[in-house]
Amino acid sequence: MRESRLSQPKQQRLIELFISGSTARTAAALVDVNRNTAAYSFHRLRQLIFQAVKEETLLSGEIEVDETYFGGRRKGQRGRGAAGKVPVFGILKRGGKLYSNVIPDV
Repeated sequence: MRESRLSQPKQQRLIELFISGSTARTAAALVDVNRNTAAYSFHRLRQLIFQAVKEETLLSGEIEVDETYFGGRRKGQRGRGAAGKVPVFGILKRGGKLYSNVIPDV
């Protein structure tokens, strides 16, 4: 946030509180600024994030999504509920990259 009357340390603290998920009113009290100033700063940060995401669209166009399960023992229960299975989720952008992620045990 370049054009601001706030000092650099206050801007940094507001950004830290924005990232941590605190409300604008709480951030205003902690940084000692007006609540409208904190709300405007949070709004401006959201606008900057939106612009960055809009310019860098990873998943535009046609994509394919699939999940599978790896591992597990052959004996006993089979299928998705078998012990030791690890779910893996994948996204393929047509003519592009493959993004995959192991889903944590929930």
